[in-house]
Amino acid sequence: MTGYRIGIDVGGTFTDVVGIAADGTQTLAKAASTPHDQSEGVIAGLANLAAALGLPLATLLAQAERIVHGTTVATNALLERKGATLALLTTEGHRDVIEMREGLKPERYDLRMPAPAPLVPRRLRLPVRERLRADGSTAIPLDADSLAAAIATAKAAGVDAVAIAFLHAWATPAHEHAAAEAVRAAMPGAFVTCSADVLPQIKEFERFSTTAVNAYVGPVVSRYLARLAGRLAEAGYGGPLFVILSHGGVAPVEEAARLAVGTALSGPAGGVAAAVALAADGLGQDLVTFDMGGTSTDIALVVGGEAALGRGRTVGGERIALESLDIVTLGAGGGSIAHLGPGGTLQVGPRSAGAVPGPACYGQGGTEPTVTDANLVLGYLDAGNFLGGAKRLDVQAAEAAVAALAATLGITPAACAGGIHALVNARMADGVRVATVRRGVDPRDSALLAFGGAAGLHATAVARELGLKRAAVPLFAAGLSAWGMLHTDLRYELAQSAISTTGLPEDATLRRLFDGLEADGRARMAGWYKGEIAARRSADMRYGEQVFEIAVPLDGIAWGGPDLAGQLRAAFHARHRALFTYDLPEEEVVLVNARVAVVGRLPSAAAARHGTGGSPAMPSAERRIMIEGASVAAPVYRFESLAADQLLAGPALVESATTTVLLRPGDAARMDARGWLDIAVG
Repeated sequence: MTGYRIGIDVGGTFTDVVGIAADGTQTLAKAASTPHDQSEGVIAGLANLAAALGLPLATLLAQAERIVHGTTVATNALLERKGATLALLTTEGHRDVIEMREGLKPERYDLRMPAPAPLVPRRLRLPVRERLRADGSTAIPLDADSLAAAIATAKAAGVDAVAIAFLHAWATPAHEHAAAEAVRAAMPGAFVTCSADVLPQIKEFERFSTTAVNAYVGPVVSRYLARLAGRLAEAGYGGPLFVILSHGGVAPVEEAARLAVGTALSGPAGGVAAAVALAADGLGQDLVTFDMGGTSTDIALVVGGEAALGRGRTVGGERIALESLDIVTLGAGGGSIAHLGPGGTLQVGPRSAGAVPGPACYGQGGTEPTVTDANLVLGYLDAGNFLGGAKRLDVQAAEAAVAALAATLGITPAACAGGIHALVNARMADGVRVATVRRGVDPRDSALLAFGGAAGLHATAVARELGLKRAAVPLFAAGLSAWGMLHTDLRYELAQSAISTTGLPEDATLRRLFDGLEADGRARMAGWYKGEIAARRSADMRYGEQVFEIAVPLDGIAWGGPDLAGQLRAAFHARHRALFTYDLPEEEVVLVNARVAVVGRLPSAAAARHGTGGSPAMPSAERRIMIEGASVAAPVYRFESLAADQLLAGPALVESATTTVLLRPGDAARMDARGWLDIAVG
């Protein structure tokens, strides 16, 4: 019996499903995303995968060993403000923490910017009389009458979820857990979450906000995952269902439902996981990921073979302080709509045609020109080969949509289409600059890893804008995020604030702190997984007079050796020097948060190879395309037919059923036997 591992990535336009057999054979299928209920598109994608493999759906699912899923349910709920009706129980006198935020506006010099609307209205931010000191001792005991009054107000308001965030609960969860028990008893159907279980660390706004977001999206995510698990079971699947989280690891569906805020960057995380896997396979240790789909483009960094992590991300205007991959998202994709901006100038996005009605060329009622329509008008897409011929694109509809916009601009349709293509390239290059140059990283020594269904048509133009000399497009570009989900591990993150006001704690205290976190993580992981478990330790540290801390990896620390505090101090100085080019050895070093990531190693899917030789493939056709206003003849090659090490020169098009790569004049490409088109950008 063949065992399949299946990755599923739900995008704004398409749901990608990748199946990898035990021998490494990889199969990609797509289905239209169903925003009203993503599980419908998931089941449709699985059915298409089964059909591509020549199997009944029930047979495929019976043979599946593992399903890993990336979802945008939490992200959409935040962006569209369609989460739960939410109440927040908090310490008396602190109900306005989430509205005051950090006292700063997102755009602090924009005098007309309104204050962000808080996720919880003030009438549902309910004070409870209690108070803990910063050391965890009790200043004011939890008042039962005050708590009961707050719960009664929340219940009368008909809320779906309750967030509990008390002052200094990071030091001890006793008051929060007692309040949660009372809420569950009085409101058995409500989703209840405590800040001590979501983010047990200092900085009240970040902790309050992250907890509120978890409660806001929790019911939506829980219902969706339960519905998906039920549909999979009905279709014949009895194996484990995992969800990829924002930090790039995966967790069982039950954990993803509990910590729903951790799924806010679930989908894009799969692409970064794929980049790390390809880096290990020889693509290169330094990569800029360029994931262009139907509605957005996600950009991230892989440095030294590892993905960059960060905290304090903002999604839909809400702060999420959990550890997550450092991903920059732009409202620019194949479905981005071109329109007139202020002053009659051409603009592209951020509004998207989405899956319904989609670009005009989809023939589903869309009339506004999109990036995909422009690419079709320019000749880059084969109208009869979209999704392998499963869907024929309407060239006349695309031409009409572009022509209407061109008429308002007073230019030709070809010039308008070229302008749309060039403008979206410039926007995406700016996004790469945000992810690299503005973070102090020079991208020119990195390779651009382009994936997502639309990226191949834009990769070398974006690379040129940035001065990058190399780009790579995998054969599985359209489904690489789903593929990447099958190349990551179970991961559970733990953190605990441990403020040291007079230097680092003693060695015994440090060992007890980190060993305790690791023991807790291993115990939690043992409930999910019986295989090999590893742990990685890190710390948030700063100089005594600094306001913000930095993340310090603690790999290589001899935890049983002498002068443990000295080892941590040296690691901090080295990290500070690497980030800011200087360190201050004479300054006091402070520990803020201890962190442990517990990892359960999942078996990696077998790597498939493209081939080892054979005669170079000949062009399957020739097509007239427009490049920089000139019409040129471009040979068209079938991506999957290219021989290993075959060389191509631009201008040319390389097509598969799900993606097209545009080689511009001056580009030179080589088909790597490991499965990607390696492009030297001219």
